Amino acid sequence: MKMLHYKNTKISYTDQGKGTAVVLLHGFLENQTMWEELVPELSKKYRIITIDLLGHGQTECLGYVHSMEDQADMVHAVLQELKIRKTVFIGHSMGGYVALAFAELYPDFMKGLVLLNSTSRADSPDRKKNRDRAIVAVKQNYSAFVRMSIANLFSEENRTLLADSIERVKLEALKTPLQGVVAALEGMKIRKDREVILHFAQYPILLILGKKDEVLIYQEVVSQIEGTSVQLTTFPDGHMSHMENKTALEKVLLTFLKSI
Repeated sequence: MKMLHYKNTKISYTDQGKGTAVVLLHGFLENQTMWEELVPELSKKYRIITIDLLGHGQTECLGYVHSMEDQADMVHAVLQELKIRKTVFIGHSMGGYVALAFAELYPDFMKGLVLLNSTSRADSPDRKKNRDRAIVAVKQNYSAFVRMSIANLFSEENRTLLADSIERVKLEALKTPLQGVVAALEGMKIRKDREVILHFAQYPILLILGKKDEVLIYQEVVSQIEGTSVQLTTFPDGHMSHMENKTALEKVLLTFLKSI
């Protein structure tokens, strides 16, 4: 684990392996430990960088709102520290939103993009209301909110099958400070629509979705890539493909990276 001081804030990241740089960005209530089982395999052929996003894991909070642009600027600072000029991004859920913000702000750095259980569109009015409700709920009962949020990320049958693993994810999520949770919710609520990137990007993009994802509406996300060269991989389970479809995901990612 390495540390970078950025705007008086400690940023935690790891850097392993050699070759094409690949940056892994975790989702909301997650941290870079979510990639632990993927990194050993990926780092055999690639330089793998994992980063704790603002207010998550061992990275400190920067403010009351962490916009996707704030997160992207921080990621850019890490890449500058590592003297990386081109990279592939793999972003899970909120990590995908950050990767898209980065792609808009720093297009010259982009070598490829994987949106893992993520979407390029902004929050709908209903979704924004849900974010506001979530902010109230987490302030009222932090532990209950975090535990319920994590359980809902898995398909119904996997909540039983993967019960022990889910408990570990919940314990990791409970390390996220309240300010980090609220700042991320506020940041996701105001994020821009970046579907245009899927249509005009000059680098390969892969979209990976779960058919039973309760966070994203499958057809709505698939409609974003109609008429584009974006590749699509669909798994049969929920929002946590790195756990629910671990082996298949590893193969898909390695195939995609090899093609770049």
